[in-house]
Amino acid sequence: MGWWRESPWRRLEAAGFLGMNRRNGDYLAPGNPRGRYPLVDDKLVTKQLAQAAGMAVPELYAVVETERQIHAQASLLPSRGEFVIKPAHGSGGLGVLVIDGMREGRYRKASGALLEQGAVEHHLSNILAGLYSLGGQPDRALIEYRAHSDPLFEGIAPCGVADIRILVYRGVPVMAMLRLPTGQSDGKSNLHRGAIGVGVSLSGGRTGSAIRHERWIDVHPDTERPLSGLSVPHWERMLELAAQCHDLTGLEYIGVDIVLDRTRGPLLMEINARPGLAIQLANRAGLLPRLKRVDSWESLPVAAARRARLARELD
Repeated sequence: MGWWRESPWRRLEAAGFLGMNRRNGDYLAPGNPRGRYPLVDDKLVTKQLAQAAGMAVPELYAVVETERQIHAQASLLPSRGEFVIKPAHGSGGLGVLVIDGMREGRYRKASGALLEQGAVEHHLSNILAGLYSLGGQPDRALIEYRAHSDPLFEGIAPCGVADIRILVYRGVPVMAMLRLPTGQSDGKSNLHRGAIGVGVSLSGGRTGSAIRHERWIDVHPDTERPLSGLSVPHWERMLELAAQCHDLTGLEYIGVDIVLDRTRGPLLMEINARPGLAIQLANRAGLLPRLKRVDSWESLPVAAARRARLARELD
């Protein structure tokens, strides 16, 4: 068969890119026991586990579990001014509402859109009904601290809060990218919503190539600021935090999302047991050689900090 008739993913896999079928069969199935998925699929459980382990997470203001609690909790929100509402069992950014202030008695979203009190209460009700949850099951709503991006990221992407996705295999960080929100992504960092993925070197925490809608770009579309050549602050701490998430969950193949708050430093946002594969495009590098390299090491250090240092050898 000629190369022009081959699957694009087959050609990418030959270049070291990991495809979804192989990810599921060779890494998720053997390395991520189904019984441990609830530890990461429920964001409240993840937060509680992380806090018990002494890891920094966004402060939890309230948990809304019943319709009767909605009005009472929502009436307290104007006094907070800024907050995030998210479903405990959501994924892909669905159901996440980021409020960064009040204007004339209405809530201002990260995108600048304004919401009435009733709209926020309706959003909470939709979360409880399971509109955004995995499998459509009834859910809980978390109301928590809204992180503020480090000044470095605010200068690049002023709309919303950037985060860092670090892929961890067997407790070793193997690939990373910075996720920058855009106006189109409504201030959220999810790539499928129009956010930008910027590859980050494991060895030094410097940004490189970037993608948006699976196309490589050089500048942020909203600010026209260059995306490469930036040094991510607190890089060693973030690698260690990501490595700790393996110990926290017992899952071997995970995506760890960390936000770099301008006053509180790195905060663990969530852990994903089914991380996507676009991180390879952002880095212009395949995962397979790195995963095989980790498998080739006869033994891995017990300490998360030492495993984090091993990541430097994978670039």
